[in-house]
Amino acid sequence: MPAVAPYIPTDAELAALAAALGARLRDNHDHLVTAESCTGGWIAKCVTDIAGSSDWFDCGMAAYSYEAQQALLGGRPQTLEDFGAVSRETVVEMVSGALIHSGATVAVAVTGIAGPSGGTPEKPVGTVWVAWKRRGGYAKAEVFRFDGDREAVRRQTVAAALRGLEAL
Repeated sequence: MPAVAPYIPTDAELAALAAALGARLRDNHDHLVTAESCTGGWIAKCVTDIAGSSDWFDCGMAAYSYEAQQALLGGRPQTLEDFGAVSRETVVEMVSGALIHSGATVAVAVTGIAGPSGGTPEKPVGTVWVAWKRRGGYAKAEVFRFDGDREAVRRQTVAAALRGLEAL
């Protein structure tokens, strides 16, 4: 049986997700912050492509290195050392730190291995952790195993991050 190709969201689909999210955040008087590693700011780009996003988008932090995660998001060196950048523990610190270091009411954070290299047997290329949190609430984190090349993994990550914000 041949392998099934991953579903890769188009630019139009990502824009539609961002627009729907923006309308809901605006209606609820919420503001979003993003903390991104493997997507390098792509989530923030999608939401700021929406006209009027300044009504509901606070800021985005692309924290790719350990040093940036510590400086921008308050990530603890011990967490990164014990669990690595691609872990539930790290993404929860990222999403919590994004809220602490912003004026936003809701946050999303992503960290993962987009490839083509960097994977291990325990954390293969396509492993991505996403966390969502509302200020004053508890973080929800989920691990994904996306297929495809670097762009495919990143597109799927952006879509998952935006969809997960629907539940906040």
